[in-house]
This record gives sequence, C-alpha cells and structure tokens, in this order.
Amino acid sequence: MKIRYPEIPSPCYVLVEDLLRANLKILRHVSEQSGAKILLALKGYALWRSFPLVAEYLHGITASGIYEARLGAEEFKGGEISVYSPAFKESEIDALLPIADHIIFNSPTQLHRFKRKVLGAGRKIDCGIRLNPLYSEVSPPIYNPCIEGSRLGIVPEELHKCELDGVSGLHFHTHCEQNSDALQRTLEHFELHFGHLIDKMKWVNFGGGHHITRKDYDVNLLIEIIKDFRARHGGVDVYLEPGEAVGWQCGFLKGSVLDITYNAMPIAILDVSASAHMPDCLEMPYRPMIRGSAEPGVLPYSYRFGAPTCLAGDVIGDYSFETAIEIGDEVIFEDMIHYTIVKNNTFNGIPLPSIGMLRSDGSFKLLREFGYEHYKERNS
Repeated sequence: MKIRYPEIPSPCYVLVEDLLRANLKILRHVSEQSGAKILLALKGYALWRSFPLVAEYLHGITASGIYEARLGAEEFKGGEISVYSPAFKESEIDALLPIADHIIFNSPTQLHRFKRKVLGAGRKIDCGIRLNPLYSEVSPPIYNPCIEGSRLGIVPEELHKCELDGVSGLHFHTHCEQNSDALQRTLEHFELHFGHLIDKMKWVNFGGGHHITRKDYDVNLLIEIIKDFRARHGGVDVYLEPGEAVGWQCGFLKGSVLDITYNAMPIAILDVSASAHMPDCLEMPYRPMIRGSAEPGVLPYSYRFGAPTCLAGDVIGDYSFETAIEIGDEVIFEDMIHYTIVKNNTFNGIPLPSIGMLRSDGSFKLLREFGYEHYKERNS
C-alpha cells in the first residue's frame, strides 16, 4: 500500500480539522434551529487541543467525573460544565463546587447527601437527577442503560424517595449511535413516567448517543422533536450531550505493517492493537474500516490483521486489497478519533499512538508523543 502520509509517525491518531468543523457546523445548526444547548461529552471525545475550535460552536462540556470536569474548566474556556456520575465521593463534590454549573445525581441517597452542600456553594450550581424511563433501543446489552437491574438512573418507583426541592433539572441517557426516531419513541416513555415533573424544571437533558452527524441522521426530525417538547413544557431548556457525534468520521489512526506470517492465510502484524488502541473493536465488537480495503476474498490479496500483543484474540479483522501488502506499508484505520484516545491503554507495554492534526491548509501538526515514561507512570 502506498505511503500517503510520510510526515506522520506510526502509530498516530490524526484529527482532520476540516472534518471536525463540518460536524460542529451541523451541531450548531441543530442548536440554532431548535433552541437546544449542545454540550461536548468528554467520555467520547476529549482531544482538548481542539477545544478552542469546538468552543466556537458548542455551549460547553459534560463530564462523567472530576477529571473530565477539570479538563473542561481548564481548556474549554467560558463553556458550561455539566457533571454526572453514578456516585460521587464527598471530596469530588468539594472539587466540583468551584467549577461545575450542573451536578446531576444518580440516586435519592446521593441527592440528599450532597444537595445542601451544592446549593450552599456560594455560586450558582443547578442540581439535577438522572432518571431511568425503563425504555431503550440500545444493543448490545453492555451499552443499554435501561436493562433490568441497571445501576444508571432513578426508576419511577424510586422517585418518591427524592426530595425535589432545589432540583432544577432532569436527565436521561438512553441512546447509543441512534437516529432521532429513537428519541421520539423514548420521550413517550419519559413523559409517561416523569412528565408531571417537567414543568417544574429549568432544564431537561436528553443525554448523548444521538448520531447527529451521521449522513443518514434525520436532523430535521430532531429539531422538530426538541421544538415540540419545549413548546409543550413552557419553553424549558433542553440539553444534548453528544460525544461520538462530535468526533464522528473526523480522523484516522495510522499504523504500519511490522511483519507478515502465515497460518491458514497471510497474517500481517501491525504496530496497532485492537485491545490497546481501539478497544471498542473488541468490546462492541466491530470490524474497523481500513482505507482501500474490502471484505476478505473480494479483492485479489486477502490478509488477517493482528496486533503485536500476546493476547491471542487481539485480531483486528480480515481484509482484502488490490495489491500485495509488504512489510513497512502504511495502514489507515478510518474513524478513529472518538472512543479510542479516551479508552486506550498500555497493555503489554505497547506504546501509545501519537496524536496529531491535519490542518485546513494541508499541513500536519504533531500534538503529542508518548514514551516509556507514560507506561511506567501508569503502573506505579
């Protein structure tokens, strides 16, 4: 395979500035047309060196804990900071009081334990609660927050335990890579169980998982859903908190072929690991797209791509190509900016990929390199 990016080290996650900006323009359009506020979910995309660009389009960030909240406060200048966790420590609440705008609690006990401290912080902080509408269309179950026995959100029968005085907002998060019609159906269940609370609230957060920037996403339906919801409930503020939709299809992971072996078929060993560098490939699971490839057997030369780790199952997938692969060839994994950098690890001491950006003028900027010290420091 032809070397397309000789200036980019291998392995390296590469953000493409123009593609990110295109996603952000779609999200801003939704916000302007619907009146919703859109927050960047750092659990999916936390490439903070791009935050000055993101802040031109979005209202702030949503965090799943204290470190994400701190990152938003330090690098997403002037934006709102919304924080949710299944459970907070008191020390975490203390650290959030100077920086958070919304703190969302997952249970009646957490709400009662910390509400007075939050409301008496000396600065305006909204208290919210996460609710479980007992409905989600998410598959596989590992990503479904509404399955029976889920720890995420307060179910309707537990709501009576919540003292709602001082609570300003409601939150639900039931989506994963879904279209706006799923939100439409979900809202029916949300309003069935919790509709009597909405008109008493300042805001309702529709969570993340809305695949707004995907080509087949019905943006117009989303806008109408939000406008209709706000009209029914006295103009209540609506928040969306996409992460994947921000980073969707806006960059790649460059890798290289280290060796080619044979066992029933040719096997290319790369300097990229599914387990360490793109763990969702094994967790979902899914087969990542490689530029210039097809399904095995479709093109003349087929290969299995595997990692340099000792994990037998660290196999990326089987692919075919027009020309034979050689040691040293470049491999481009598409759509590798969201849920990769935030999840990667140093299993087996495998080096972390560098991070860089292809700028609008066509130049490459190396943002970060990682060395042995990062592996060492994570282990003791």
